[in-house]
Amino acid sequence: MATIELDKLTKIYADGTRAVEALDLGVDDGELVVFVGPSGCGKTSALRMIAGLEDITAGTVRVGGEVVNDLPPRARDMAMVFQNYALYPHMNVYANMAFGLKMRRLDRDEIRRRVESAARILGLTEVLGKRPRHLSGGQRQRVAMGRAIVREPQAFLMDEPLSNLDAKLRVQMRAEIARIQRDLGVTTIYVTHDQSEAMTLGDRVCVLRNGLLQQADRPQVLYDRPANLFVAGFIGSPGMNLVEATIGERDGGVEVTFGPHTLGVPASVVAARPTLRDHVGRPVALGIRPEDVDDPAAEPPADRRLDVVVDIREDMGSEIYLHFAVDAAPVTAEPLREVLGDEAIAAAGEQTHRHGTPFVARVQRGSMAREREKARLAVDTARLHFFDLASGDGIY
Repeated sequence: MATIELDKLTKIYADGTRAVEALDLGVDDGELVVFVGPSGCGKTSALRMIAGLEDITAGTVRVGGEVVNDLPPRARDMAMVFQNYALYPHMNVYANMAFGLKMRRLDRDEIRRRVESAARILGLTEVLGKRPRHLSGGQRQRVAMGRAIVREPQAFLMDEPLSNLDAKLRVQMRAEIARIQRDLGVTTIYVTHDQSEAMTLGDRVCVLRNGLLQQADRPQVLYDRPANLFVAGFIGSPGMNLVEATIGERDGGVEVTFGPHTLGVPASVVAARPTLRDHVGRPVALGIRPEDVDDPAAEPPADRRLDVVVDIREDMGSEIYLHFAVDAAPVTAEPLREVLGDEAIAAAGEQTHRHGTPFVARVQRGSMAREREKARLAVDTARLHFFDLASGDGIY
């Protein structure tokens, strides 16, 4: 096992594209770190530089304290798992898993030991004699993982390994990957564009945008304290509700107003965000996660109340999504365009013109809210998020 250190890692392609910009990161021994972000953010380029499959423009990659910039991929002792399984169709599962070890001229008994051990871990013992065409998608992906495991490398590098699987199988396989990685304790870097996958798998998650690292932290920290609007908009499903608002003061306390709605900001939130008072009288971006809006049976306090008309009610079984609009301006900052896309921003602007900014509340299944009827919702004001409109940075 080994640590992986990235020091100012940079990749600039011949056409001038800056795919990765001065990436600094340390991955601990046995840690699973996920790179996540939209297409073109630089996550795969970073992974390929670590593997030795891409030339490094600037910066340093260290594995176990040793600089590996000039080492070829086979000398770096890392095993890669790709989104396409790349299995040899004419070989059975055993031969596919053993192939790399044979090329390294390992003893036959050692090859058998490693393949059979990996097969037990992956639940492939019963299919070792079958060829890939007789396997399901999940089994083929496990064979690809087995080929990596038998190498007993210092690190695993995984590039969107589940993207070719259907949704149900992806959920099953990501749980498998998490279990296997923790059982083996191998340092792992995992690339995905799926934020749900990132949040459930990673010990830490690194969010990238335009080649720049936006935030690297434990999943819960990313969720509770996003560094900026991009991270706030990217992490969470459904996404965070964001609206332009104004910070004000009343009776020594702080409140936030958006359209006709005013919410009190608890003293604990103000204490945790000392610079919030610096924004009094100025517009900010207010963020409210869907699960922090409830449809309570009791009357909510006036400073937590949100009176709305429900447009759409989606019954999801264990919970309900209420869609409504608030009569306030949407946040249209550039970082959100990368998360939502220009068309979604334009649609939100058009809807704002007609009805207001679209909001979603994720409420309990006992909610009595009905479509085209008024509802009095309660906001968990202890979990409000605030961002500077000019810089996009979180206000902390």
